[in-house]
Amino acid sequence: AGGRTPGGGAAKASGAAAAPAGGPEVMGVIICDHGSRRATANDALLGVVEGYRAVSGHAIVEPAHMELAEPTIAQAFDACVSQGASVVVIMPYFLSRGRHVQEDVPALASQAAEKHPGVRWVLAPPVGEAPEVPHIIHRAVAEARATVEGAEEHEVQEAGR
Repeated sequence: AGGRTPGGGAAKASGAAAAPAGGPEVMGVIICDHGSRRATANDALLGVVEGYRAVSGHAIVEPAHMELAEPTIAQAFDACVSQGASVVVIMPYFLSRGRHVQEDVPALASQAAEKHPGVRWVLAPPVGEAPEVPHIIHRAVAEARATVEGAEEHEVQEAGR
């Protein structure tokens, strides 16, 4: 197994580390959320994945839901490997290191990786730990406040929609 995760945890491997013979490792990224029974909630992850793909330039970026919906972590892992990934970074689209990030997602990733000897994987810190989050919250609060300006009492609005 190689390396440490950005959050300090050990990187995982499903077998011997393998890079293409004489070539660089190919990275796949899985952006994983909780999953929902509501299709609209699950579909929202697709926009995040497309946005990340555009910003990052990474060719192999797959969505996954921890539970309740597909694609699962195993399906996303398979998709990354089928596109040539030899290393998979799993990005938890969660706010904190709760039970799902500390236990459930790594267990599901480990199980998915068992089918792919030689493919290494690592769990990134949850998105909620990014230093930009307070700025994003500040901007959202300002947008919400602006929608209340001049609104009638008890009027309910959703900012940014």
